[in-house]
Amino acid sequence: MYYRVLRINVENGNWYIKEYDGNEIIGPVDLGIHIHEELKTWEKDVFDPSNAVIIGTGLFAGSKLFGTHRLVVVFRSPESRTLHVAAMGGAAYRFIGCGVHAIVIEGRSSKPSIIFVKGNENGVEHVKIEYIDPEELEKIYSGYGEYIGAYALQKYLMDKYWDYIYSTKARPLVVGPAALKTVYGAIVSIDIDFNKKSFIIGSEDFAARGGAGSVLAQAHNVVAIIAGGNWKPQLPKDLIESIALNELFKRIAGKDFVSLVNEATVKYRYDPNIGAGGTFGVNYPHYRELLPLFNFNTMYLPKHIRKKIIDILLENFWKPFKEETYAKGKWTMTTCGEPCPAACKKIWRGKKLDYEPTNGLGPYIGVLELDKTAKLVDLADQLGYDAIVAGHLVAWLFEAVYKGLLDPSDIGLNDRPIMDPMIMNIEILSKNAELAEILLKNIVNHSTEVLKIIATKGIRMAAKYLDEKYMDRIKKIGVKFEDLVVYLPYGDQGYMTPNFYWTPGFLLPLAVTGKYWTNYTSTFTEPEEFAKTVAIRAIKEYEIENAGLCRFHRGWAEKNLSQLYSLIGINIDIDKHAKSMYQKIALYSIKAGAKPRFLESEKAKDVILTLSVEFNVSEWMGKYIKDREATIREWWSRAGKAFAQQMELSQDWIE
Repeated sequence: MYYRVLRINVENGNWYIKEYDGNEIIGPVDLGIHIHEELKTWEKDVFDPSNAVIIGTGLFAGSKLFGTHRLVVVFRSPESRTLHVAAMGGAAYRFIGCGVHAIVIEGRSSKPSIIFVKGNENGVEHVKIEYIDPEELEKIYSGYGEYIGAYALQKYLMDKYWDYIYSTKARPLVVGPAALKTVYGAIVSIDIDFNKKSFIIGSEDFAARGGAGSVLAQAHNVVAIIAGGNWKPQLPKDLIESIALNELFKRIAGKDFVSLVNEATVKYRYDPNIGAGGTFGVNYPHYRELLPLFNFNTMYLPKHIRKKIIDILLENFWKPFKEETYAKGKWTMTTCGEPCPAACKKIWRGKKLDYEPTNGLGPYIGVLELDKTAKLVDLADQLGYDAIVAGHLVAWLFEAVYKGLLDPSDIGLNDRPIMDPMIMNIEILSKNAELAEILLKNIVNHSTEVLKIIATKGIRMAAKYLDEKYMDRIKKIGVKFEDLVVYLPYGDQGYMTPNFYWTPGFLLPLAVTGKYWTNYTSTFTEPEEFAKTVAIRAIKEYEIENAGLCRFHRGWAEKNLSQLYSLIGINIDIDKHAKSMYQKIALYSIKAGAKPRFLESEKAKDVILTLSVEFNVSEWMGKYIKDREATIREWWSRAGKAFAQQMELSQDWIE
């Protein structure tokens, strides 16, 4: 089995195909690490044209295995300043037809460019590049076909190149204005109904974390990729015929494949104990008082107060979703774009709602009305933001205004948002939604000097800039800008904001964070004990991502992945392989000057501290009371060293 790769230089239009031995490169993350090592991209600026964007599938793409058509993107992040991985569901189902497992984009186009790749039964038939004038692109982003931003660009491409898209059954990958104007840009793709020449609502997805779209747009001047065709990778009968696949799983797992998948994906399809499914449907009633709301400020409140807030949230925010999405006889849900019984994409009033974007642009910024939140998520999606970081941005700036570190006019607002979770009045809080809509647009438009810095430098460097600019305000109020936002620092400039879970798992010294390559449960244990669970998940999540597998299928996939690889002629210890590749990411981080550092945000430190109180861990609570800073550093350092030991990282990983 070979991993087939198309390398394109968009500066001169040259391209070639290379095949990598499947026992060395077994997936897109492996390839991304290899390419970035080869190019020594740690030596260059993050927006240098050498910062290759690797977009690829796993080796099981094209099979009948559910969940194996995730499209994975590897790049050097303008946020963390080290290697990062982002992925979108379902897009590889169309992409694999282009004739290769992965495309590598290098060089910088002189004009905004669109890459076309067409595959036939023998592989890649042709590669071409077309251009779009910047003025025309700006006009499209402003509004086309009832959409704006990335959605408008995809609609424009569908209208202009429909014959090509239809004949190749391609699913365009595009970027929005957030990718061109900020470091928070996503790569966006919406699946297409080829019979109706329209979007399939709910099947939109995003390779977003870390700013993948920003690198594609700003390092390479590529705004769209249209890749498809009828190439089919050669896979064994057991993986491409449904009857044979079911027999295979009866042998290796004791159950037919569909039954195994249905059992493993209950949460994402429909949990009868909750009466809902999907991450949005399950997380709110499951995590309840452990949900981070109001820019993590709810973690400072006693549990009985948080319970009241959650009760309000469940009644007014979650219940409307449950009642309408699961209305009798007309469940509104779909898949990410590949055949899958989980149908995890739940649609409410025409908008797909997943937990992270909805929480980030809802309760996390003080908006407790679902209709207003859905509108904000849609705006962030169309502008082409990473919706998770968009939530952090808005919450951070809202609290900075609320506390007096910023005037509303500093960020183009004409009113002050409310960021006090004790104000349990939905109507009073509703103005936050209106202000968030203005702010999301203002960041992309660089509407003020402050927002231009925030858009182009990233949260951490912008916070340092604001600390200097508004030193008098800081002295008066007694809090710095970085103290109001949660992130893990990398080197002198990099950082990564966490996913929306109250856990130390996203704030440990990990080579890759902001993703689920960690233990993200809300718990507090001895640091060494917790670190062991983080190391296990880092290895397993690497394997799932590298296989192009949806992590919603991890329940069945992790147990059977080695045997599935053996079917295609790859016989390696995948745990050992994943650990060795993770070590390479860590070594890259050292070369790039982007090792993780101890927390510098007081709120980030509190994420760890407050959990010891939440779970009544008396020994650590006592230490915190005696010496807060030293105790947090002790727990963090011990956990970090234990993780480094488990992963066999270099001795200087933790300083």
